[in-house]
Amino acid sequence: MKELVQYLAKSLVNDPAAVEVKETEREDTSVFELKVAKEDLGRVIGRQGRTAKSIRTLLNAAAAKTNRKVILEIVEEN
Repeated sequence: MKELVQYLAKSLVNDPAAVEVKETEREDTSVFELKVAKEDLGRVIGRQGRTAKSIRTLLNAAAAKTNRKVILEIVEEN
């Protein structure tokens, strides 16, 4: 699923080399931290968060096959 997040993010941004995905696993939950270039943050989030919501929906659909929960956190670099 980490590859899915990377693929979707790299398809959306102008600087695909800056995309970083970090996966942390807990008991039945996987947490994905997505970092992109500051200029591409708006592209990943989308208007009113629609793009981010769509990415989360795709992740939840993929995770349903393995009976896991997924959380996508979009991290802003300072």
